[in-house]
Amino acid sequence: MTSRSNEIADAVVRTLDQYFRDLDGEKPAAIHDMVIRNVERPMLQFVLQQAGGNQTVAAEMLGINRNTLRRKLTDYELL
Repeated sequence: MTSRSNEIADAVVRTLDQYFRDLDGEKPAAIHDMVIRNVERPMLQFVLQQAGGNQTVAAEMLGINRNTLRRKLTDYELL
């Protein structure tokens, strides 16, 4: 599992590196929100699919409360 999480971290670093290069001197803004939204939404979709649409199972897989999952699914318009 450790190597997998390192792969994810490496992908984030590569993407941020490209993001900063693409800014071409412009000032970055709201980086935290940008990264979280771009990672969290597809992660929620994927885990929910792996759980066969079962939100209780998906919440357990994610290690979060089912109500938190439902709020996030609503926020990302995945319900």
